[in-house]
Amino acid sequence: MTGADDIRHEADEILRKARQKQEAQRRPRHSAWYGLGLFGLVGWAVAVPTVAGVALGLWIDARTGSETSWTLVLLIAGAALGCANAWYWVQREGRGD
Repeated sequence: MTGADDIRHEADEILRKARQKQEAQRRPRHSAWYGLGLFGLVGWAVAVPTVAGVALGLWIDARTGSETSWTLVLLIAGAALGCANAWYWVQREGRGD
């Protein structure tokens, strides 16, 4: 590269960084309350399906004489569903949708 190419490359880099900075300044900043709210959302997104799975499992176990512990099976299924649900919400909030 020649000296002129180096200068042009540096100028392009500075322009790109300036645009990134302007874009970052335009994005709304989130307060601590936003973070706490998201934390609560994630907690409920995991807790509700897990508790629902346990409740349904206890109900099934009480009514059937199965060797399978439906409580345990549905606890794991509810926790997995809750984690997937929490992942969805965190990703959605991270994108700013």
